Amino acid sequence: MKQILIVEDDALLNKMLVYNLKSASYGIASVETVKEAQEVMKSRWFDMVLLDINLPDGNGYEIAKTIREKYSDTIVIFLTANDRESDEIRGYELGAVDYITKPFSIHSLQRKVENVLRMMKHHATMQDVFDDGRLFLNFTEQTAMLNGNPLTLSTLEFRMLNLFCKNRNRVLTRKQLLEKIWDCTENYVDEHTLTTTLSRIRGKIEGNGTVYIKTVYGMGYKWTGGEPS
Repeated sequence: MKQILIVEDDALLNKMLVYNLKSASYGIASVETVKEAQEVMKSRWFDMVLLDINLPDGNGYEIAKTIREKYSDTIVIFLTANDRESDEIRGYELGAVDYITKPFSIHSLQRKVENVLRMMKHHATMQDVFDDGRLFLNFTEQTAMLNGNPLTLSTLEFRMLNLFCKNRNRVLTRKQLLEKIWDCTENYVDEHTLTTTLSRIRGKIEGNGTVYIKTVYGMGYKWTGGEPS
């Protein structure tokens, strides 16, 4: 299920967006301020953010900047009454894929969301590779190499590594990993399997002082991209 964050301080529009997008089978979170948006993004990741610009405690550009710097895989669509060309250009410069001015049709927005998510999924599939010169991972083909030598990874290990790579430098809790990772029979893994898989991955890709998965004690794990320990 795709996850969408709605950041909109117009209570009625916010509720309409929540209702209609939930009806379309998206996972939805909604907030009305910059502060609330920044907080919810720390504990939950989103495929898309529908973002108003004029907010009570700031503006949507601040949130878009955070997304570009920390959550680069998250898609941003601005929903705003600001129709000046300079505002629209700024939105695109901050990485937004679209800039929709109010008022707009909820039905048209739903179609837009559906199409953008579909296109981005295709783009992500085409670009689904990690390569730092030492470790090479092709998540589409499920092939891997370490220092130029073939590396054998299970489907579950690829799924876990893919999740880490898409959330570089972001702490993923054990709960988040358990919710997002499943085995070859499409069953969600348990605590023991999670621990074992993490240990096995580290044994395969780390060594000689190179760390890819850092334990953040009391919180979870973070993909560091192969920085020295």
